[in-house]
Amino acid sequence: MAFFKDIFAPNGAFKFYIAGQWKESDSGSTVDIINPFTLQKQYKIQACTPEEVNKCVDQAKAAQKLWAKVPLWKRAEYLHSFAKILRTNKDPIAKCLTNEVGKCLKDAIVEVERSADLVSYAAEEGIRILSVGRFCMPDCFPGNGRNKFCLASKIPLGVVLAIPPFNYPVNLAVSKISPALVAGNSVVLKPPTQGAVSCLHMMHCMHAAGFPKGLLCAVTGKGSEIGDLLTTHPKVNCISFTGGDTGIAICKRAGMIPIQMELGGKDVCLVLEDADLELAATHIIKGGFSYSGQRCTAVKCICVMEKVADALVKKIVDKMAKLTVGFPDANCDITPVISTVSAEFIEGLAMDAREKGARFHQEWKREGNLIWPLLIDNVTTNMRIAWEEPFGPIIPIIRIKTPQEGIDHCNASKLALQGCIFTKNIDNAILMSDAMESGTIQINAAPARGPDHFPFQGLRESGIGSQGITNTINLMTKTKSTVINFQKETYTMG
Repeated sequence: MAFFKDIFAPNGAFKFYIAGQWKESDSGSTVDIINPFTLQKQYKIQACTPEEVNKCVDQAKAAQKLWAKVPLWKRAEYLHSFAKILRTNKDPIAKCLTNEVGKCLKDAIVEVERSADLVSYAAEEGIRILSVGRFCMPDCFPGNGRNKFCLASKIPLGVVLAIPPFNYPVNLAVSKISPALVAGNSVVLKPPTQGAVSCLHMMHCMHAAGFPKGLLCAVTGKGSEIGDLLTTHPKVNCISFTGGDTGIAICKRAGMIPIQMELGGKDVCLVLEDADLELAATHIIKGGFSYSGQRCTAVKCICVMEKVADALVKKIVDKMAKLTVGFPDANCDITPVISTVSAEFIEGLAMDAREKGARFHQEWKREGNLIWPLLIDNVTTNMRIAWEEPFGPIIPIIRIKTPQEGIDHCNASKLALQGCIFTKNIDNAILMSDAMESGTIQINAAPARGPDHFPFQGLRESGIGSQGITNTINLMTKTKSTVINFQKETYTMG
């Protein structure tokens, strides 16, 4: 941990990052981070003041002007250096993820490795996208000759505010930061409270890569205290946010700047009569219980045809029995959910379903924030679990008589991030995918965000804009046109 010694304050709290330096807040206050498993205080972070937030944004604004003039190849070189340092320090960062967000160690290491891959790809994709402009001629419209032409290129927006969530704090931070930087923007990072220490370690890797001072800032503290200031700041030119309902409030306040929002999902898994049930069950286990279901793209509702429902349920139940439950350091499949508030919410959904007639295929079991995986069968549309996103290791099953019932249930939800269809009839799969009103439909696989260059977007209250490295670069730039006018038509023969 000697590499990270600069980010520790004498009082044991982690510093915030401003002007290329690690500092303690003038507030003298800190925010505790609770370990989801032990329920004990694990870390402390600075509670930044509004004045410190303003300084960060001001410095980012000034640094961006100079960064935009740095050659594209050089920006990419900085990012490649960052990716290398991130890979070298994956183990201590993964340990932080385990301690503060309860992710099992092997998955935490994968998150850091995936993040480094994302950074490297963003560097190269930036070169491919931003090095090519457009050349337009005017004579495609009547009345126009060839006395002018237009040169169009992409330019950066300015200051990008990046707000990642607790469940993938490092990966979803770099998915915003890397495209922003390669495009010539500066970045102010507001990490989630749970996940902040992992993000600060990641930021130290960027510091070690030598990015110019002021170009990157990381401000920590409670969103309730500095969130509004950041999201309505007049010098912020773009907001990229991943999280929950807070994103809707941000959208209403943000004003006329580009915004990128991913706000959760109620991802429907539709299993038809001709489906490979073994394949479906395997993907439902992976999609529903990976990271204890705390993923926006987790399987959150199974709509299965009645004819094959019992057979599918048996396969799922058999596979669930093999899931391990316990401490993140032990690489258990099911680890504690992020907070007591979350655990109580999940329990409320489960109890509501049971009271209204749903069948539990396992005994309900909870110890603190640790919830044992649960399959809830015979769910009906009057139950909260049919519509609300649990963000935990419980999955409802709705038995349907026709595929249209599953499509209708998907389309009636206010959340429309992803969905999936299991069938051997690819023609039907394509037609049903077209009918399901969600941002992405996976065919014969569970919902997933990656690979990280794929378009990733939600409809309705699941988000605004499209993510994925290429789409994010495009979002974080705007077109600038230079029109050259000639005093006479171009030369013609004769």
